[in-house]
Amino acid sequence: MASEAGRTFQRFAVFGESSSSGTEINNKNFSKLCKDCGIMDGKTVTSTDVDIVFSKVKAKNARTITFQQFQEAMKELGQKRFKDKKPDEALESIFKLMEGKDPATTGVTKATTVGGVSRLTDTSKYTGTHKERFDESGKGKGIAGREETTDNSGYVSGYKGAGTYDKKSSK
Repeated sequence: MASEAGRTFQRFAVFGESSSSGTEINNKNFSKLCKDCGIMDGKTVTSTDVDIVFSKVKAKNARTITFQQFQEAMKELGQKRFKDKKPDEALESIFKLMEGKDPATTGVTKATTVGGVSRLTDTSKYTGTHKERFDESGKGKGIAGREETTDNSGYVSGYKGAGTYDKKSSK
């Protein structure tokens, strides 16, 4: 049973740590392991309990714990999580929870859609001059959708005899 827990320990130890060899786990990944495996239930074992146990088992100046220290931490958390069982049975129950678990990455980052955005980008709800810039399907008409396009003929705006220069000079 401890070998399966060791593999789970190693998978969580290297999660997000490119320099980690998998022999030691930091507090962040230890908390993630407890949360993802269901050891931390929010009632009997909270994130505060997990942090306290981690600090208790690690060396004074260390930031990580070894698998040996990890097993001590699991004994303490097992007694807290499964109060009605003996320490060894509680540890076995904890290891059963850990069996075959991987660090979860699903649902970590969720794209949020704000209600106002869909309302503002729905072209069927546009009114006035903005409505003219889109066809029935909601696709933009581009420059053709703008009524006032600039005249690049070279003539001053409002000049009535545009395009008649060649006709006058040829006589």
